[in-house]
Amino acid sequence: MRLLATWLINALALLALPYLLSSITINSFTTALLVAVVLGFVNTVIRPILLILTLPVTVLSLGLFILVINGLMFWAVASMFDGFHVAGFWSAVIGALLYSVISWTLSTLLLSKNEST
Repeated sequence: MRLLATWLINALALLALPYLLSSITINSFTTALLVAVVLGFVNTVIRPILLILTLPVTVLSLGLFILVINGLMFWAVASMFDGFHVAGFWSAVIGALLYSVISWTLSTLLLSKNEST
């Protein structure tokens, strides 16, 4: 049940992005659900591999290169779907950052564990 809630929260975070950035568009809730699945897969499988491969650059940039990796992955996923469009690299970096913040905030607010048990 928690996985389904996280999936829906990520889709809602994607739907919020066009209201914050005009350079990102998403056509429908169905597209947002599909993009959320693919982004979850990319972040689970491909991101750790890229982080290991780019570790020297990440260390030299004091971790800022992770923003570039996140932006490139966000942009790559956007290129896979017709209903999800990101205008360029910097839009992807800012979009990935906003997506992470919105998703984290919603998850923290909505999926808080019951501390009374």
